[in-house]
Amino acid sequence: MERKDMKDMERMFFSPLSRVAISGGTHGNEMSGVYMVREMQKQKVDQAGSVAITTVLSNPRAVDACRRYIETDLNRCFTDALLSAPITDSTPYELRRAKELNAQLGPKGSPEAVDLLCDIHNTTANMGMCLIFYSLDWITLHIYKYIQSKMTSAPVRAIQLDIPISEAYSLESVGKHGFAIEVGPQPNGVLRADIFNVAKEAVDLTIEWLQKFNSGSTFEGGEVEVHTTVNSVDYPRDPTTKEITAAIHPQLQDNDFKLLQSGDPIFLSFSGETVKHEGEDLYPLFVNECAYYEKKIAFHLAKQRTLTIPSVSVKKD
Repeated sequence: MERKDMKDMERMFFSPLSRVAISGGTHGNEMSGVYMVREMQKQKVDQAGSVAITTVLSNPRAVDACRRYIETDLNRCFTDALLSAPITDSTPYELRRAKELNAQLGPKGSPEAVDLLCDIHNTTANMGMCLIFYSLDWITLHIYKYIQSKMTSAPVRAIQLDIPISEAYSLESVGKHGFAIEVGPQPNGVLRADIFNVAKEAVDLTIEWLQKFNSGSTFEGGEVEVHTTVNSVDYPRDPTTKEITAAIHPQLQDNDFKLLQSGDPIFLSFSGETVKHEGEDLYPLFVNECAYYEKKIAFHLAKQRTLTIPSVSVKKD
C-alpha cells in the first residue's frame, strides 16, 4: 500500500502486547545479539512493567563454535513447510532447533505465539540500524517510526520483505508480530561497543514503546519510508571456474542505501576494469556482506516506498 489518504484509515486497535521474545545468536558469529541475550539472562531481565520478556540464545551450537551455522542456516528454517516436515535421521541440527524454537515461542501463526519477537543480527555491510520485517504490520511499522524518531547514534531504516508469512523463513516470523534488528558494520566473530550499543538502544526503545502502548498511549499515524528488495546481484565470475573476477567498487563499498544510478560503478575487476550499473535507479543493500558470498550475492537492490500508517491504540476492556 502506498500513500493512502489518511482520511480513509481509521485508528487500529490491538490487544496488549505483553509477551515479548528477544533472541540473539541465530547466526552464531554475530556477536551483538549473543552478548545482549547473555547479559539480559545474567541480569535476570524477564519483566519490564507490563512486558514479560523471554530471552533466547537461538543457535547455541553455532555460538559455541563461533560460526554462522553448523549444518544449515537457521534463519532459513521457519517456513510452514519446513516446520511441519517430519524429523528423520538426516534432518540438519538447525532444522531440529527451529522446531524447538517454534514450540517455545510459537507455534507460528497460532494464538499461543509470543506477541512480538525481536531477533538481533549483525552485518559486515555498512547498514547502520535497520529493521527487517514481513508484510505491512502496523505494530512493527510504529515501532520502527518510534526508534527512528528517538535514535541519534545511527541512521535508522527499514526493509520490508514482500513474502507471505507462510513462506517467511526467518525466526522473527514465529511471533504474532516480529522484526529482525540488523546492525553494522561489524566483522563476524567480533564485538564492537558502538554497534552493540546501537542494537541495545533499539531493544530498549522497543520495550519503551510497548510499555507506552500497553498503558493506553495512542501513537499517531503518519508517513514512513521502507525499502522493498527487487533483486540480487552476483559478482562477475569466470565462466569456466565460476570464481569471482571482481570486487565491489570502492565508490559502492560502504554506500548501502545510497541511490545507485545507471552508469555508477559497482565492481572493479582484478585486472582493473570497472563494471557499471545498468537499468533503473535503485538502492543497494547488504553491500559486500561476508555471509552472502556463499549465496552468490554481492548486494541486493531495492525500491524505496513511502507508506502512510494509521494511528494505533490498545483495545479497551
